[in-house]
Amino acid sequence: MSGALEQMFGLDGKRALVTGSSQGIGLTLARGLARAGAAVVLNGRDAGGVAAACDDLRAELPGAEIDSLVFDVTQHDAVRDAVDGFERERGAIGILVNNAGMQHRSPLEDFPPDRFEALLQTNIASVFHVGQACARHMIGRGAGKIVNIASVQTALARPGIAPYTATKGAVGNLTKGMATDWARHGLNVNAIAPGYFDTPLNAALVADPEFTAWLEKRTPAGRWGQTDELVGACIFLASDSSSFVNGHVLYVDGAISVSL
Repeated sequence: MSGALEQMFGLDGKRALVTGSSQGIGLTLARGLARAGAAVVLNGRDAGGVAAACDDLRAELPGAEIDSLVFDVTQHDAVRDAVDGFERERGAIGILVNNAGMQHRSPLEDFPPDRFEALLQTNIASVFHVGQACARHMIGRGAGKIVNIASVQTALARPGIAPYTATKGAVGNLTKGMATDWARHGLNVNAIAPGYFDTPLNAALVADPEFTAWLEKRTPAGRWGQTDELVGACIFLASDSSSFVNGHVLYVDGAISVSL
């Protein structure tokens, strides 16, 4: 890679906080950002799970700067205390990847109200809580990158996941609102909308031959996505190469969202 490309896409000297990063897409994105030169901060509610992920990443990437920050993304005060404390004691968080999320499948007429509330808090309120906590510091520095993880369900719907679809639609619109408010302060706020990826969240669907056959027929690319295929989009949105990209939702979905 030439020096000019390294300057555009490299993340040396930057630190990225990735929420929900002890497994799945979050851990894959953290690994990719570390390989691009960023110091990374893994997050989750389970201290043991986060510690184990940190140990694995350190063993895989000797010399990489890997930290942990354990907090519940749905608790506003806890989020702010954790981010403020880290900034004070360890240094600036220049990149935030809002990845934490959950899913619950049920016919809408039978959907449990407590699961609906949990989806709202985990998938959308967390984006506000962590985004605001980090942005307060980024605004003071006049620079920052926020990448929210949306979904193909930001634009589409399937039976049994209406509340999830609502939360991911909200992530797309909150991304636009964040960019509208914070671009003037030097922040870039964008979203990645994954299609159907082989992750722990989708384990039941991956294991279902009927669903997989439907997905392969429905998706022009003809297959499940692999989590490593999201890394390039994240590095682009986290790096200087996207300096004038703001409020954009980038679909990484094998063309499922653009085909009939």
